Amino acid sequence: MKLIAGLGNPGLLYARTRHNVGWLVLDELARRHGAPWRKDAQAEVAELRLGTEKVLLVKPQTMMNASGRAVQPLFAYYRLEPDALLVVQDDLDSPFGMLKLRHGGRHGGQNGLRDIIARLGTENFSRLKIGISRPPAGRNPADWVLSRWAEDEQPTLGRLTDLGAAAAELWASAGLAEAQGKYNSTDLRPQPVPPVQQGPVAAAVPEVKAAPKDQQD
Repeated sequence: MKLIAGLGNPGLLYARTRHNVGWLVLDELARRHGAPWRKDAQAEVAELRLGTEKVLLVKPQTMMNASGRAVQPLFAYYRLEPDALLVVQDDLDSPFGMLKLRHGGRHGGQNGLRDIIARLGTENFSRLKIGISRPPAGRNPADWVLSRWAEDEQPTLGRLTDLGAAAAELWASAGLAEAQGKYNSTDLRPQPVPPVQQGPVAAAVPEVKAAPKDQQD
């Protein structure tokens, strides 16, 4: 069995904010597989199968900073090992449009991840990081992560959510290495247009006028 936890904050106030991108990925996973959400003690959960693998989707309802309070009881109830857990999170340190998977490592200031690490007592689980970029100069990061996506970001967000769901599916069914190999190169940022290569300009050849007939030999 695998457990995929998407990080976010409950309530309409936080819906569609940058901090809740983990929930968008899990909602897309549940939609693809027709898996209904149900209330657990401190989370919304949905169950699906990927091949022979049973997968539990978890959206903590404890507020971001206490995400581990929802994840740890489920982790213990199903007697899971750390490598059976994938946390889908927003990542300030990755540009918007980038997606990457990794195993282990510190929380990097993401408070939901920090709480999960503290309550599980280990960092040795997988993470799917969805880039949301650093805020513009002078803007508080805490305000930035709770801001809503701009209209012109919606197309990229939709593609990133789809790819995040596909990456989580591959992680659950084939393992981290397979998912990394296929999705760690994801970069949906607009690519600069290379300059048009001009061919060599032919040197101008001076026009030679024929001499008048009376001056010709």
